[in-house]
Amino acid sequence: MRRFHVLSLVVAMALPFAACAEQITVSAAASLTDAFKELAPKFEASKPGNTVRFNFAASGTLLQQISQGAPVDVFASADQDTMNRGVDQKLIDAATRRNFASNSVVLIEPAKDGPGLKALQDLTGAAVRKIAVGKTATVPVGRYTKEVLDSASLWSVLEPKFVQADSVRQVLDYVSRGEAEAGFVYRTDAAIMGDKVRVVLTTSGHSPVTYPVAVVADSRQKALAQDFIAFLSSAEAQQVMTRYGFGKP
Repeated sequence: MRRFHVLSLVVAMALPFAACAEQITVSAAASLTDAFKELAPKFEASKPGNTVRFNFAASGTLLQQISQGAPVDVFASADQDTMNRGVDQKLIDAATRRNFASNSVVLIEPAKDGPGLKALQDLTGAAVRKIAVGKTATVPVGRYTKEVLDSASLWSVLEPKFVQADSVRQVLDYVSRGEAEAGFVYRTDAAIMGDKVRVVLTTSGHSPVTYPVAVVADSRQKALAQDFIAFLSSAEAQQVMTRYGFGKP
């Protein structure tokens, strides 16, 4: 009887803790993968008993999933346009929207046996047969790339060489494996594979690369979701983002 009483007491004490424990799902742009994975345990430590899980993909793909009813609490996009569409479709709680990071777009080539590019114009040469770019319909870096090449009057000229990628990480993979002689990724992605890709130049002529985050309108854990958004602006989180090469919003 005594053992049963002690066990009952332990269970009773645990129940209130279990009842208040929550899990949030954060759908985040692929370029945030490494930084956010490091942030997860830090956020969880600040909210004992609560957990965060991630879904990483191209921002446009993530928004499509949310529109189709995917159970998501927080959406972090690599561009403002995708978040704007989410607001317009009433998928996002606009009042919770915040910018938390910035980035830049770079042209890369394979570190080994690359064509030795020096300028955008070099992409027109015979040494470059394939250029990896994100799909403009769903991948923000693809739209930034189009702006860059449009401003240089090169988009239509280079289009026959494009290899379409489903995310910025896929662009990075194509170039790092030598399956494309060049590609456009974020500075932070290039840094992750610094031994396999070489940054040719930092591009210009595109919209500012800023990352907005917001609570999803249908979230069932809105308080915890807002806590995560607030955490992204904390000194602790910003230190991690800076270490991965992200800039201030």
